[in-house]
Amino acid sequence: MNSNHYILCSVLVLFIFPSYSLQKDTPVEKINSDIVIRTAQRTLDISVQLVKQTIEFTVENTGTSAVNKFLFTVDPSFEKKVTFVSGSDQSGASLDVDKVNVVEYPGKTFWLLKLKEAIKPKQQSKINVLSILMYTLKPFPSSIALNEEQFVQFTGNHYVYSPYKILKQKTVVETGTRKIESYSKLMPTSLQQSDGKITYGPYAEQSPFTENSLTVHYSNNSPFLSVPHLDRLIEVSHWGNIAVEENIELVNTGARLKGPFSRVDSIKGNSISKFTTFLPAAAYNVYYRDEIGNVSTSSLKVFQDTVELNIRPRFPLFGGWRTSYILGYNVPSYEYLYSLGDQFKLKMRIVDHVFDNMIIDEAVVKIILPERSYDIELSTPFPVTRLDDESYYSYLDAQGRPVVVLKMTNIVENHIQDFELNYKFSKVTMIFEPLLVCLVLFIVFICAIIYFHADFTISSNDEEVETVEEQVKEDSSKPKRNVKSIGKMKRT
Repeated sequence: MNSNHYILCSVLVLFIFPSYSLQKDTPVEKINSDIVIRTAQRTLDISVQLVKQTIEFTVENTGTSAVNKFLFTVDPSFEKKVTFVSGSDQSGASLDVDKVNVVEYPGKTFWLLKLKEAIKPKQQSKINVLSILMYTLKPFPSSIALNEEQFVQFTGNHYVYSPYKILKQKTVVETGTRKIESYSKLMPTSLQQSDGKITYGPYAEQSPFTENSLTVHYSNNSPFLSVPHLDRLIEVSHWGNIAVEENIELVNTGARLKGPFSRVDSIKGNSISKFTTFLPAAAYNVYYRDEIGNVSTSSLKVFQDTVELNIRPRFPLFGGWRTSYILGYNVPSYEYLYSLGDQFKLKMRIVDHVFDNMIIDEAVVKIILPERSYDIELSTPFPVTRLDDESYYSYLDAQGRPVVVLKMTNIVENHIQDFELNYKFSKVTMIFEPLLVCLVLFIVFICAIIYFHADFTISSNDEEVETVEEQVKEDSSKPKRNVKSIGKMKRT
């Protein structure tokens, strides 16, 4: 009995403690019942492939103690599609946002907004929350002919999904088009055909986590372009240059092409023939090529605050079509690299702008530091996965250069922020490679001097050489005379 009890306890320890270790990094919160949302004004922008949900909450503290935290969540169907969440208070100041777990709803995703100024009892405050959703618009129909218009369907919630009670709310859906085939109606509902806006509400008091299906079927010919995978390489040099290269895959996630393809008709069709990429203002030596080679149809414009690259793939991208290309450029290191003694800090974009309303499913960023860099510390503006460091060997490298590897998923334009990479590097070691080059050249010159000035002959006396040559000739003629003598003896 004791043995069985011990085995059972051991099994429980093995199963409970690993699960705790996986979840202990995520903070655990409770829903504050003292918080009541007086009004909620929501705007759903579904005019492009990214759905942007903006909500203005008027929050009231009905309790007896100050409130400095606010929980936000999304509909269950949107949990895996949320790619970015940000918040601000009534003064416009940004709020810290962290993903948390809630005791009452395990397994559900919540975001905690930390208020800069606590809401006093019986007081009100406004909180603005922006959430960006990806892959929520579905092409309907899923395939179209070359010259047909693309229609999509959005499915959401008539009500604001919140863990708090909402006394009054209203939702405005912005489609960006007059061609609205159909939309759900939960009275009061109104349509402004000229602006392509649908207004739902105002609705009276609703309990927490209320759901009611909302659908809109409308025309949307904006580019549905995404990046399944992106490899970004940043090579840092202390000799004044930082090289950046990106290997990008593209796919059109819109309605698939049905029927034959015609180059002439594709001009009028729902395809993606060009897009614009914005690079840093200091970028130079920009190159753009694909698997075949350089693509001459691209053009570059330099402005004061940015470098605009207009990219035209070799063929238009219809729904389901893919392509890939390589984009690279250089920037001066003084723009992004700071130093104080042996301490260095690299501060630059973790990812660049690829195209408007971009979606990057997966991005791998590799940062190559100078050889003999150490004490490397990374700070990112949002959570990323840091993989094992690698080594990179280039010209004159003996130990290999350290490579910091990052992996990110579900990236949009709001993630274009700066990361900071701190490391130490002794400036004395910078002369190692020049000294190595000098040493190699010195050895080459010494070998050349020895080769051209040294005498590699066996003897330097000409008379001795002639004597040896005569002896060799005499010795070589003796076998011939011996052979002739033997021949005569045989004939006799």
